[in-house]
Amino acid sequence: MTKEEKHEIVQSLAAQIKEYGNFYITDTANLSVAKINAIRRKFFESGIPIQVAKNTLIRKAMEAAGLEAPELDEALKGSSTILFSSVANAPAKLIKELRKKGDKPVLKGAYIDSALFIGDNQLDALATLKSKEELIGEIIGLLQSPAKNVISALSSGGNKLAGIVKTLQDRG
Repeated sequence: MTKEEKHEIVQSLAAQIKEYGNFYITDTANLSVAKINAIRRKFFESGIPIQVAKNTLIRKAMEAAGLEAPELDEALKGSSTILFSSVANAPAKLIKELRKKGDKPVLKGAYIDSALFIGDNQLDALATLKSKEELIGEIIGLLQSPAKNVISALSSGGNKLAGIVKTLQDRG
């Protein structure tokens, strides 16, 4: 691989890191070609770009993207495959789904909105993370709840309020 090719790969990875904001580093080393192709297909269908890259190129891409995460150096050993996603928990959920079928990409590390997750034991935590959209939806639901309760209480009384006001006017 020439120096120019390496530079292009680093720039491409850095652009994806900036674009997506979330990435996973996995190990697919001991899988057959057929299984790796099946895994690639699943990630492609889910809109999650996947790329095999040398660890030094991934490190340089992180630096080029402005990320300083020395904790990920431990994850950048051996064979590495990098996954990009704008939805933080999507790759983790897909990895768990693949494991049910016997395909085992091993999670080495993940960078999610400036938080680091190191090791395969973090997969469950990553899969249960809520996306930004889910959190916003929950907050909106919580904010709407009191207003709905007031409207419901007022409307469930029928025209009792109007009747009370009319009665008070008739008395007054």
